[in-house]
Amino acid sequence: QVQLVESGGGLVQAGGSLRLSCATSGRTFSSYAMGWFRQAPGKEREFVAAVSWTGSNTYYADSVKGRFTISRDNAKNTVYLQMNSLKPEDMAVYYCNAVFRYGSSWTSIDNYWGQGTQVTVSS
Repeated sequence: QVQLVESGGGLVQAGGSLRLSCATSGRTFSSYAMGWFRQAPGKEREFVAAVSWTGSNTYYADSVKGRFTISRDNAKNTVYLQMNSLKPEDMAVYYCNAVFRYGSSWTSIDNYWGQGTQVTVSS
């Protein structure tokens, strides 16, 4: 049974930082690229960042490039998202999942999602 447990969200002022974590089980973690997505109220879930299964390659949405850093620890089956210089428009529920690249886009490998972690940015 796949489990995705996101944590680390919270309330932060604009310009602040947060570090999200996603602990996974039920898959061979090191076999998959992993990604972070976010969903703001009234909007569709959108891609934020992805990291290759080795951790050596990373990919970012233009909106977060230069501010967010994705990383992974295969020994801990955990993927991280370091978020710096947060903006009010970053406010959303953040989710992780295994991903694959489809053309120029990144897509989750299935529709199973964890509970997510809420990020709130005050201006």
